[in-house]
Amino acid sequence: MVAQAQPVRQVQHVEMPTGTLTLTSEAGPFAADSLLGFAARANVKRGFLFLSKALGKHWPVRPALMQRVHGVLAASVPPGLPGPVVFIAMAETAVGLGQGVFEAWLAANPDREGLFIHTSRYRVGNAPLIEFAEAHSHAPRQFLHLPDDPAMRAMLQGARSLVLVDDEASTGNTFLNLVAACRTLSLDVAHVHLCTITNFMGAEATAALSGRFGLPVTMGAALNGSYTFAAGEMAEAAPAQRFDPDAERGASPCFGRMGLRSALADPSALAERLAAQVGACERVLVLGTGEFMHPSFMLGRALEQRGVDVMVQSTTRSPILTWGAVGHALSFPDNYGEGIANFIYNVAPGQYEHVFICHETPAGDALHQLARSLHARLFHFQSETRIEEIPVC
Repeated sequence: MVAQAQPVRQVQHVEMPTGTLTLTSEAGPFAADSLLGFAARANVKRGFLFLSKALGKHWPVRPALMQRVHGVLAASVPPGLPGPVVFIAMAETAVGLGQGVFEAWLAANPDREGLFIHTSRYRVGNAPLIEFAEAHSHAPRQFLHLPDDPAMRAMLQGARSLVLVDDEASTGNTFLNLVAACRTLSLDVAHVHLCTITNFMGAEATAALSGRFGLPVTMGAALNGSYTFAAGEMAEAAPAQRFDPDAERGASPCFGRMGLRSALADPSALAERLAAQVGACERVLVLGTGEFMHPSFMLGRALEQRGVDVMVQSTTRSPILTWGAVGHALSFPDNYGEGIANFIYNVAPGQYEHVFICHETPAGDALHQLARSLHARLFHFQSETRIEEIPVC
């Protein structure tokens, strides 16, 4: 039997409560349906969401698929980029993705040095930070800290190549805003590479990136295409950001906000202990919280390697309607203490026999409330090697 060729282009028309989305996607290493679904957002700036099925944010994902995507995007980084090479991941959605891509790049290029850092919506310590805008977001203010460590700060300020990682690209504006903010540090950048799971800017806009940035720009994506959106009536949700520069939010400096030059250590001892407590036919969810995503992936991967049936996901501040790829929504107070609603999507109480919540903040009322609602256990990651289980009360 002769295998039929995959269609070169797929066109989808999606009628949403907030408008009509028309998406054209090109054939690639992944089928479009395996990478994304569609959701409607309570956001007058943008009423739709390309909901990733490979990110581990709004949809439960097997760690093996996440790791495969990390590898594909890391392989898209052009060889021989001038160093220092600095990877920057966009909060909150792409923090874990960016860290996974960085670690995959390090593994594939053991002779190269690189720096990973992610943006944040929280201040950590007294380190200087620069600000830029994610204009279409419900929480538009983004911050990038300058590392306290002199060697890492020198790498950032001496960066010759930037690898910017986000879950999707639709206009390129946020990347452009970040590069403009980085230029305030007098960076002499020679090349920018963009890594996204989906790139829906279209071929013409993608080809025009170098002109917009004023330097060579390349793009690596697991899925490419273009879109149009005809907006309908949309109701605005409550604000999803209340930044207080003097507030202590419990955001950790240990996991990427202040820079990392190597991969995080696997939580092997914790995974070994938890795997022994999971029955043969029991399902496990490892749940990250807000910007704290990559350690939950690493715990999920370690459990999967031990034969556990495990999914990885994370909570979010993004308000999404219960429609389309979002079948269930649970709201709870945010564990960073901003006083805004946080959400977990496509997870219902009782869906998993075991839920392990990974968090960087102290376990206050918000996390205990979430744990009780999901019959979950709390694991406070105070460093790579210091992980404390918090009794749920």
